[in-house]
Amino acid sequence: MNQIAAKQPPEISISVVSHAQIQLIECLLHDINRHCRASLIELILTLNLDEILPFAADSFSFPIKIIRNPIPMGFATNHNQAFTYAEGRFFCVMNPDIRLNSDPFKALLACLQDSKVGMSAPLIFNMSGKIEDSARRFPTPLKIFCKAFGRCKGSDYLVENSSIFPDWVGGMFMLFPRDVFKELGGFDQQYFLYYEDVDLCARLRLKSYAVILCPDAKVIHLARRTSHHSFKYFQWHLMSMMRFFCSSLFLKILWLRLTKENP
Repeated sequence: MNQIAAKQPPEISISVVSHAQIQLIECLLHDINRHCRASLIELILTLNLDEILPFAADSFSFPIKIIRNPIPMGFATNHNQAFTYAEGRFFCVMNPDIRLNSDPFKALLACLQDSKVGMSAPLIFNMSGKIEDSARRFPTPLKIFCKAFGRCKGSDYLVENSSIFPDWVGGMFMLFPRDVFKELGGFDQQYFLYYEDVDLCARLRLKSYAVILCPDAKVIHLARRTSHHSFKYFQWHLMSMMRFFCSSLFLKILWLRLTKENP
């Protein structure tokens, strides 16, 4: 283990939650170890289900803190719990199925230099090398209905070489200034799975923070799309969707959009 890196305070705290996905996470750890040595990183690994580590936690160039949950918890609760252990000036939420071919953090931190930006995210590619639709406008029941019947296709934003400021980005990779995440109170723990990212980005918008997608930061997402073939996950997805649409937050965002588009 790199003792110098371990003694210096981390700049970035990465939170990764494993749901019996430790093999994927081992690959991710090696990617971080290989490509992100220029960044001062600590990683907080939450084992949401009991599993044996196939690696030594002290065998990487960055420190790893391990949390073993006695009972499984949801996305929001797990990452909020990890934040209480985080020491970095920036807090990164990362999925186990992310892979890195380069260091995304230099570009992401550069995008956070503007104090009006509350969260930055990388450009997401799928396993085929195509750009994923990870940056979107806030959902509405009409838009969901339209997509369900195959009428609304294509991306909400055109991603090229310049940064864009979407309504929200997918929660597979998010980087926050520590103070911003703390100001928001983290993710809303009433959501067990799905729509936590939409809710959090909506609260960022209401506090006048921007979300930025930085094309110079690139990562790969080995997406499983569990809700597409599991009834249990589909139920969670539907329940989270209804919770968001029935919330006062959604009404505030809808009103903000209407008043901005119709001054």
